[in-house]
Amino acid sequence: MRPLDRVHSALEEAAAAVAEEMERLLPDGDGLEARIFEAMYYAIMAGGKRLRPFLVLTSAQLFNVSRESALRAAAAVEMVHTYSLVHDDLPAMDDDDLRRGKPTCHVKYGEATAILVGDALLTLAFEVLSDPLTHADPEVRCELVQSLANAAGAAGMVGGQMMDLEAEKLALDIGAITRLQRLKTGALIAYSCEAGAILGKAHEHARHALKAYAHDLGLAFQITDDLLDTTGNEKDMGKKVGKDAGAGKATFVSILGVERARAQAKVLAEQAAGHLDMFEHKADLLRDIARFVVERRN
Repeated sequence: MRPLDRVHSALEEAAAAVAEEMERLLPDGDGLEARIFEAMYYAIMAGGKRLRPFLVLTSAQLFNVSRESALRAAAAVEMVHTYSLVHDDLPAMDDDDLRRGKPTCHVKYGEATAILVGDALLTLAFEVLSDPLTHADPEVRCELVQSLANAAGAAGMVGGQMMDLEAEKLALDIGAITRLQRLKTGALIAYSCEAGAILGKAHEHARHALKAYAHDLGLAFQITDDLLDTTGNEKDMGKKVGKDAGAGKATFVSILGVERARAQAKVLAEQAAGHLDMFEHKADLLRDIARFVVERRN
C-alpha cells in the first residue's frame, strides 16, 4: 500500500473510532435543555479529517497506551477543536456560513445556542480527561488537563485567535505570522502529539521529539491551509475561500508567494518526519501524515 493510501485508510479508521467514542460520551436528554444536546451532536458529528484525534491515537501507540485511554483523550481533543470552530464561525469572529459543506452551527441553531455549544464541548472535554476511565493514575489525568488548558487558553489557541483578529488591523511580518499560527493552530496539534506520551508516561527525550515534530507539522499544516485558501475552491474545501485576502490579512502566502510557501511547507514536513528517528519504524504513520498534510486538497 502506498504511503498516502495508508494515511487515508488510517485517518478513516481513526475518525470512525473517535466518532463512535464521542457519540457515547455526548450527553443526551429530552428536557428543556435538549436543544443544546442536539446542537452539540450536529457540530461535532459534521465530519472532517479528525487529524488531531488521529495524532493522539497514533502517538499513544508508540507507548503501548490502552485503546480505551487513547480514544477518550482523542475525543476530548476533538471536542476542544470543534468548540473553537463553532466560535470561530460566529458573526463576531470569522462570520462563516459553511463548515465542512454544511450550514455552520450558528446558522442552523442561532448565535446564542452556538455559543453554548462551544462552552459545553470545552467543559465536556475536561470532564472526560479528569475521569478515572481515561487513566487510573490521577497525576496523569492532572497533566492531561493542565496541558490541554495551556494549549487551548490565552497562552495557546485563544491567544492565537486574538492575534488573528488584531491582524486585520496590523501589517504582520513573517515572524509575527509564525507565532500567531503556532498558537492558533499549532498549540492544539502539539498537545495532540504529546497526549500519547503523557498517557504512556514517556521519558523527556521522547516528549521532546514529539514536540519538535508537532511544531514543524503545525506550521506545514497552516501554510497548506493558506495555500488552499488562495488556490482551492469552495466545493473541495467545504467553506468559503479567499477570505484572508479579502480581509487584507497577511498570511504565509501573501508574504512568501505561492511557490515559496509550497516549498517551505514541504521542507517543514520533511523536518517533522526527521524528528521521529528515535522511534524507528514505529513512527512511520506519523511520518506519512507529515507528508499528507502538505499534499491534501482540503
